[in-house]
Amino acid sequence: MSTLMGLLMAGIAIPAIGAGGSATTSGVKAFNDLPSEFSVSPLAQQSKILTADNKLIANPYDENRIIVSLDKISPWMQKAQIAIEDSRFYEHGGLDVRGFTRAMVSNFSSGDVQGASTLTQQYVKITLQENALRRDDKEAAKAAVAKTYTRKLQELKYALDVERNYTKEQILAGYLNLVYYGDQAYGVEAAAQNYFGVSSSKLTLVQSALLAGIVQQPTKYNPVLNPKNSQARRNAVLDRMQALGMATAAEVAAAKKVPVANMLGNRKPPKGVCQRSSEPFFCAYMMEYLQKSPQMAVLGKTPAERLKNINQGGLVIKTTLDSKLQAATLKALTDAVPVGNKSNLGAASTVIEPGTGKVLAMAQATDFGDSQLNLNVDQRYGGSQYGYQFGSTAKTYALVAALESGMPLDGTIDAPSASPDDPHMFTRAEMKGRCNSDKDWEVENDYRSGGEMSLAKATAESINTAFGQLVIDTGCQKVYDTMNRMGVHQGDGKPIYNSVASITLGAGTMTPMTAAASYATLAARGKFCEPTPIASITTSNGKVIKVPPTTCKQVVRADVADGVNLLLQGPLSDRRGTAKGVWDVTKRPAAGKTGTTNNHNQSWFIGYTPQRAAAVWVGNVKVARANGQLLTLNGKCFNEYGCKRSVFGGTIAAPVWSKIMTAATRGLPVVRFTEPSAAVRNGNYVALPDLAGRSVEAATEALRAGGFSVRIGGRVDSPIREGRVASTNPSRRAPKGSTVTLLISNGNGSSATPTRTTEQPRTSIVTPPPVPDTTRPGKGKGKPPKPPGGNG
Repeated sequence: MSTLMGLLMAGIAIPAIGAGGSATTSGVKAFNDLPSEFSVSPLAQQSKILTADNKLIANPYDENRIIVSLDKISPWMQKAQIAIEDSRFYEHGGLDVRGFTRAMVSNFSSGDVQGASTLTQQYVKITLQENALRRDDKEAAKAAVAKTYTRKLQELKYALDVERNYTKEQILAGYLNLVYYGDQAYGVEAAAQNYFGVSSSKLTLVQSALLAGIVQQPTKYNPVLNPKNSQARRNAVLDRMQALGMATAAEVAAAKKVPVANMLGNRKPPKGVCQRSSEPFFCAYMMEYLQKSPQMAVLGKTPAERLKNINQGGLVIKTTLDSKLQAATLKALTDAVPVGNKSNLGAASTVIEPGTGKVLAMAQATDFGDSQLNLNVDQRYGGSQYGYQFGSTAKTYALVAALESGMPLDGTIDAPSASPDDPHMFTRAEMKGRCNSDKDWEVENDYRSGGEMSLAKATAESINTAFGQLVIDTGCQKVYDTMNRMGVHQGDGKPIYNSVASITLGAGTMTPMTAAASYATLAARGKFCEPTPIASITTSNGKVIKVPPTTCKQVVRADVADGVNLLLQGPLSDRRGTAKGVWDVTKRPAAGKTGTTNNHNQSWFIGYTPQRAAAVWVGNVKVARANGQLLTLNGKCFNEYGCKRSVFGGTIAAPVWSKIMTAATRGLPVVRFTEPSAAVRNGNYVALPDLAGRSVEAATEALRAGGFSVRIGGRVDSPIREGRVASTNPSRRAPKGSTVTLLISNGNGSSATPTRTTEQPRTSIVTPPPVPDTTRPGKGKGKPPKPPGGNG
């Protein structure tokens, strides 16, 4: 007993005062041999995710803690905590001798190891525990609060060191920011907001007394779970404050009259990080991106390590999100598709900056509380496994491949004639070796159209059979390779299925972010950039973390992109363009493409200016019934756009895109697309020989000698001798290596339109459509497995 008392009383209570006796001497030596330097590590605290204009999106955290300086904490709160935990805080040097002596007598009588801990000692204990938890050292965390004399001795030694190196104000501020106030609130600021919905600077006497009383037993005195216990404890704090002269009798009496239940009316309890975000879907995307993107290796080697640094490090993560554009994007979407509608309707849009990949806006017309599925992004970032079928927006890639192959801008396509009731059948023989198809492929147009037509016309009016022929002539693999180069992929990151239907008419699937980034390649004159939401990251002390730039690569020749940009202005500007009237290209040049899938199941518009690119999807969230039958948008109502008998890409998606793009380009200088080069305008076409009057065998030999493939077409009225070549299609020039059709004379001596046969020539037949959109993919093999219903 004498040895222990000498150790505790001499070594701890009065270590600086010499004392006699061997017990005292050994106690002093044992105490002095303990480590004394105490390092106060930065507290685990919330990080901040901000918009580009510094508006708060979210506060990721492991512990709901918001650190504030002492001058931002109510004086009532400071007094209340000192009154109930350590009334002589400003008098002692880390050890309250009177309280400690009293506790020691009680300990030796009962056999317990208990406190009389000063506020400084508590600060040391909780800091040691906090630091151990941040290192994932569970043993050290347990030892930091163990009820042993060894731990108590170390705690006291550290407390003395803290008192020597820090002011009372620093210690008090550290304590108030550190301690746990129950209900997942760490530190006084988070506690004030959690229980009362106010900042700690606004805490009143009664609120401060309630919070101060929680610290001793955070569960027992939790006012939400145990209001009676909490009220009794609060009143004890008030009595103590009155006894110490910190509050008057009248103030205390008034405070006690307030029931605890009445104090919690404005509380803001913590929710999931993104559930309480102003932009929950973008927040969820950010959290996944920060953990999983290769660009974010600067935050840690593994997703778990990165998440720990995000939740504990007090980082300031500034994103590329434009808050004004984000609000405008969401409004444009919900003006068409109300959140929570009962019609299975969804809408989503992503806006990208070409040439940088910056994500400027990302919104969707769904409720985060009902489903956290992000319709804009890939599966790895919280999206679906597939995305949605993208319809005739796929035709853009055929244009790129065709111009790369040497087709001139004014080139023509020999488009088979087809209508909704009379589809054209592309045979396996035509596609063999060039398209992944072992069946004939049936393609319809939304109105009767066909014949030789220009690239510009086929693009503006989105003629399905024209693009079917273009892809076959260019080569399915070439078009498929182009899609992959330009970033097209399914939601699970895999390439789309390489069938002719997927490649030509968008039976494959992708997400709006993928679509926007892919089309942004053309806006950036052929440079594809991976989408990125990161502008900068700084540590809690203001140090900038160097984030590597997103990956950008030139994937399309700049002059080819210029040519495609000219062609894709047609859907917006041509008198029969599928998106005519939604945008004035004379005031601000823009390009884009509509898309509608089978049975009008999904609709798209993907468009861009040189400075901004945006994809808009409006469609059925659940794509099919249980029996596999595709649902339709036809007959559904779209808020301010009204109810639509038939829905195409130009019906809703294009007008919504126009609103979003108007907001996206507001205040930007008008920039025009670069004019296509002469090489792209002229292509690598070569002149065809004049074959009129020659035999089929001689004409075929001449064409093959020139490097062309030959197809025998139908018979036409002509004054040339029957059975001889009347003309060719195309008639004047063609790309070397392409297919030339020989039209055979029937000897009738006129040029009337022939009667259709199985090998008839493709004459130009165009019947105006009731709705200016021709973007439905045709029927046939090559569609990927349908995503499960409701997958997004």
